[in-house]
Amino acid sequence: MIRINQIKMPVSHTREAVMRKVAGILHIKEKDILSFQIIKKSIDARKKPEIFIIYVIDVEIENEERILRRVKGTQVQKAEVKSYSFPTHGKTPLCSRPVIIGTGPAGLFCGYFLALHGYRPILFERGKKVEARTKDIEEFWRNNNLHTDSNIQFGEGGAGTFSDGKLNTLIKDKSGRNKEVLRVLAESGAPEEILYESKPHIGTDILTSVVKNMREKIISLGGEVRFESKITDILIENGRVKEVVVNDKEHIKADIVVLAIGHSARDTFRMLYEHDVPMEAKAFAVGFRVEHPRRMINKMQYGMEENELLPSADYKLTAQTTEGRGVYSFCMCPGGYVVNASSENSRLAINGMSYSGRNGDNSNSAIIVAVTPEDFESEHPLAGITFQQKLEEKAYKVGQGKVPVETYGDFKNAVTGEDKQPSAIIREYPEFMPAIKGEYSFAYVHDILPKTLNGAFIEGMEQFGRVISGFNDSGVYVSGVESRTSSPVRIHRDETGQSSVKGLYPCGEGAGYAGGITSAAMDGILIAEKIAGEYYMK
Repeated sequence: MIRINQIKMPVSHTREAVMRKVAGILHIKEKDILSFQIIKKSIDARKKPEIFIIYVIDVEIENEERILRRVKGTQVQKAEVKSYSFPTHGKTPLCSRPVIIGTGPAGLFCGYFLALHGYRPILFERGKKVEARTKDIEEFWRNNNLHTDSNIQFGEGGAGTFSDGKLNTLIKDKSGRNKEVLRVLAESGAPEEILYESKPHIGTDILTSVVKNMREKIISLGGEVRFESKITDILIENGRVKEVVVNDKEHIKADIVVLAIGHSARDTFRMLYEHDVPMEAKAFAVGFRVEHPRRMINKMQYGMEENELLPSADYKLTAQTTEGRGVYSFCMCPGGYVVNASSENSRLAINGMSYSGRNGDNSNSAIIVAVTPEDFESEHPLAGITFQQKLEEKAYKVGQGKVPVETYGDFKNAVTGEDKQPSAIIREYPEFMPAIKGEYSFAYVHDILPKTLNGAFIEGMEQFGRVISGFNDSGVYVSGVESRTSSPVRIHRDETGQSSVKGLYPCGEGAGYAGGITSAAMDGILIAEKIAGEYYMK
């Protein structure tokens, strides 16, 4: 195979035009191309409104070595295709089936790969299967009736199922796990485009079906998935896992337990702490969701409000405050919604979500401020959880149980007394209103975070306004609180993937080893490899 980089095409191009371009670069006829595969596709908007699509393409032709000698330059090179390899089974017999706690991306992919290689894992999920979970979430958004074990945070697929379904990650993929994650998702019903788009996403409406299909595959391979089955205790003897207890009554023998519990399983963290499982508080970030008209973001990023050939525009923004805090955009949802993502009574947390079309009226993202254990006012390993809960209690109180919303102009004026400017957004987009799943009310969002973090948020917004014109407009909607950006805890593990409690494998975002759907899924595969490399199933 020959790889061609930086193939630049206008937005309104055809497949045939790409073929002609490829043939021209290689100085061959189109009929000489035996096959071609898109490896990467990205958008170049540096000369907006003139937008280009950039491809990396692998082509198969005869006499490849001759062509490579003839075509000079870095644009054309021999394609190095690395295939993923799961380890051969280890030498230690495994007497009981592997137990996996949680069916978010980490648990689901760990279970999928163990099942694929004959280990017949049992997956336990405190929430419901994705079909029933969806109904509970929609009911909550309609009438504020919260199911504490079936919501945005808990249930089949994990928190990422009801988000934008973003699949990009900053992790270098030397192992091939990233490509394996995308391959499995596409095989399970996700669009084929995720295999090559530079910023792949699925969308909640499609991701729910993908999760269900993965579950059914695990079961077909001899695995088991049990819902409404909370692991309420783990029995440890002589520094090794022996059993798990389900719903306070059922005891299951377990030599191996994968902790893919997610970042919101606060009661499980406390149970593990009481068993002296080593862990520590870790840095994360908190802040607010900000909403802009989708057409405005398109115009700022593309130079045009609409183009049916282009997806809704996104952005990624970072800033550093005068006090040295990082402020950045997180989980940006083009054409999406702010969602009530609470999981505990009298505490309110939000997130963002997009459907696959990303065609809602508003675009939103979290603008979050880095916090460290020094901000938690305690050295306790679970101090970050307490910090989150206090903010969520304030958000619930401020909004009187509904998602609290405030314009950025009012927020800034309340904190600094400086902003009384009229809103250009409201003038240009008079129909602009919050797009929120769940009940909301206009309230004093500025009362939720401590003063120092409010100040950092404003500094970040002002810097971002110099990057994207109008980003810090007075009419921007600010809602809170975004408190579940990542786990506030890291459960220690060694090079074998285990805690100092043998047989206990901390995994994924909740354990502090991932940050998003793809990285959590990759960590799930890694732990499956660790288990398979040591054990074989009797």
